[in-house]
Amino acid sequence: MKKFMDDSFLLSNQTAVELYNNFAKDQPIIDYHCHLNPKEIYENKRFTNLTEVWLYGDHYKWRAMRANGIDEEYITGKASDYDKFIAWAKTVPMTIGNPLYNWTHLELQRFFGIDEILNESTAPQIWDTVNQLLNSEGYRVRDLITKSNVEVICTTDDPTDSLEYHQMLQNVGDFNTSVYPSFRPDKGLEINREGYSTWVHKLEEVSGLQITNYRMLLKALQSRVEFFNSLGGKVADHALDDIVFEETTEEEVAVIFEKALNGELVSLEEESKYKTFTLQFLGKLYSDFGWAMQYHISAHRNNNSRMLNRLGPDTGFDSINDGELAKPLCKLLDSLDREDALPKTILYSLNPKDNYVLATLLGSFQGGGVPGKMQLGTAWWFNDQKDGMLDQMKALANLGLLSRFIGMLTDSRSFLSYTRHEYFRRLICDLIGNWVENGEVPNDMELLGEIIQGISYNNAKEYFGFVRSTVSSS
Repeated sequence: MKKFMDDSFLLSNQTAVELYNNFAKDQPIIDYHCHLNPKEIYENKRFTNLTEVWLYGDHYKWRAMRANGIDEEYITGKASDYDKFIAWAKTVPMTIGNPLYNWTHLELQRFFGIDEILNESTAPQIWDTVNQLLNSEGYRVRDLITKSNVEVICTTDDPTDSLEYHQMLQNVGDFNTSVYPSFRPDKGLEINREGYSTWVHKLEEVSGLQITNYRMLLKALQSRVEFFNSLGGKVADHALDDIVFEETTEEEVAVIFEKALNGELVSLEEESKYKTFTLQFLGKLYSDFGWAMQYHISAHRNNNSRMLNRLGPDTGFDSINDGELAKPLCKLLDSLDREDALPKTILYSLNPKDNYVLATLLGSFQGGGVPGKMQLGTAWWFNDQKDGMLDQMKALANLGLLSRFIGMLTDSRSFLSYTRHEYFRRLICDLIGNWVENGEVPNDMELLGEIIQGISYNNAKEYFGFVRSTVSSS
């Protein structure tokens, strides 16, 4: 029987152990998609207690606590931070089989040197030990990032964001991690959603352009892409819960935009035309700048209207969508490819049934001399657990080139979540290690080590081509 989460955790054979220790373990991290707060990074925030660093905003844990019967008062309510932590400690033993169980103990081990198992009886001592460390030197936000060997962080930023903290971070001399913005224009695509006209006015203010028609909207978006690019941004990100495609023209979309600007509701067909043309325009723009374009697909968000009204979005009431995506997504990508304007693209679906759909669709648009130009995104959100990660990697290996995979990201708001990269790296080493042990691939450590280093770090470094930029003003 193996010891709980020892040095060979998730590594089932000696080849996997060698691959992990010799080629994966010490590789830097390029976190090319996350939801960390650049203000907290710049200010080098100090967390006062474990609940603040661990439970604030973590809807993964919130969902588990609700499933365990914990009252909302101890999750997002007004209970004390200590009582919320105890409620989480009561839940942890019940999460066996859920990745939260392993993630929780990885974070305690790697950041705080605690090997003890967290439960209700050990919670008070763990609370005191971690809080003492958090209030000592070496445990502020930038320290946690440095401890994790993070080379690049790409935050998620609206086109209307000022990016002031990204600018100031470039002048921080004692911090070796580059923090770049990622362009996330979701609010600019949701033409029928409440707040759209308010967002357009904010875009006017930040771009300095008067948006009286659709052409000016596109100019304003381009100006923001240029600004993000000046600060080292090389990634765009879209949450496309539903994929739509409708052939249209700029003139037709201009009329649709004018309707929305006047407060009129546009039809679903008109909305699809607006989204299609705007996504095409942005895709061409990303291609011009050499950016990578990410599509996050098939989330079904804010299912519980009562809790949405009470707590707002991103509080743990989302699920997997099951809509059609192959045909409209193919048409969208093909419309860009026909004009030789398809950028490097990373596709994620929250529905694991889409792994083979996306992997084969991506294979239709590879080329241009770019290794792995079209990427099957790493297992995302509900799928970033052992089975989900392995299923995604096996699909990519079966249908494409696993060796060109750009690997893991955190997609997290937590500064302790970098242990997920370790979790991922152990799994990829075990997968390939098992192939070696089964005689499916040769025991060529030079070749396999190069592949593991690529998936862990080198492929992403080459794919994005991040270079620390000089300060620019808007």
